[in-house]
Amino acid sequence: MNFEKVSVIVPILNEELYIENCLESLLSQDYPRDYMEIILVDGMSTDRTLEIIQKYVEKYPFIKLVKNEKKIIPCALNLGIKNASGDYIVRMDAHAFYEKDYISKSIEYLIKTGADNVGGPTRVEGKMFVQKVVAAAYSSPFALGGSKHYDDNFEGEVDTVSWGTFKKQFLIDIGMYDERLPKSEDDDLNYRINKNGGKVFITPKIKSTYYPQNNLSGLFRQYFNYGFWKVAGIKKHKNPARLAHLVPMAFVAFFVIFGILSFFNLNARNLFAGVMACYFALNFYFSFKNKKAISFNMKCYLLIVHILIHVAYGLGFWAGIFKFSDIDFD
Repeated sequence: MNFEKVSVIVPILNEELYIENCLESLLSQDYPRDYMEIILVDGMSTDRTLEIIQKYVEKYPFIKLVKNEKKIIPCALNLGIKNASGDYIVRMDAHAFYEKDYISKSIEYLIKTGADNVGGPTRVEGKMFVQKVVAAAYSSPFALGGSKHYDDNFEGEVDTVSWGTFKKQFLIDIGMYDERLPKSEDDDLNYRINKNGGKVFITPKIKSTYYPQNNLSGLFRQYFNYGFWKVAGIKKHKNPARLAHLVPMAFVAFFVIFGILSFFNLNARNLFAGVMACYFALNFYFSFKNKKAISFNMKCYLLIVHILIHVAYGLGFWAGIFKFSDIDFD
């Protein structure tokens, strides 16, 4: 078999809890090390991340460390691409563990399908209680709208994948990652691929495990930013928002407006009570139906996580509407 040089790019920032697990999975890949380099792009970490990485850099010459003074992810990815010597780019995340054939399968399917980007479904797991509940939310259509890239069994063309594998020259030709979109860079890139007649392909043969947030404050910030920067992406591409984007925004607006009106108007109070009763009924149904929330306590906590995700994303979306109303991305 003829192997091509592969550059693995991993943006990192304060990843002391995950970076060792990630690197060990990369070192266990069945792809020949002579044809692989690992580029870690650090956004000026202040914890033990660099101390841990340095041990690997000293031991393995194909592991490289690049500084990202701008700190945001698309800048890290572009720095990695510019420093890459490989013909193929595998974009990875430090919060994940990769099966030993992840890289080889990614390259295989990129070539076999003729796609411009290939990836695997986002399999999400937790190690601690809150993280396990958040992982359960990722599998919930009530939380995230049932996107195909969270479906462990789906194979075919999709709008977007997490991370992805590309030809390096293709990324350069398409303009790499947009550094104006620090929290929606993958969606933006995949949108441009599809818009230009390209193909984004997902297969469950490409396997990895992602470890989500382990605290509610971090989860709130994450989904607030997702909502906020989603507006920027929508405005940049002048494409309509999907229902899954608009529902949390509408929910937040309804809660605030009719919550206030319900103090003064009986009809508003009845409508508010009816809608909220429906919302909590759906929340209870999907929380207690969720097979990944295996205990009663986890199912109860999932009720809170669902609400937090919806409110955070909705608030972020509204903040984005006001922030980007006068900004032109052309």
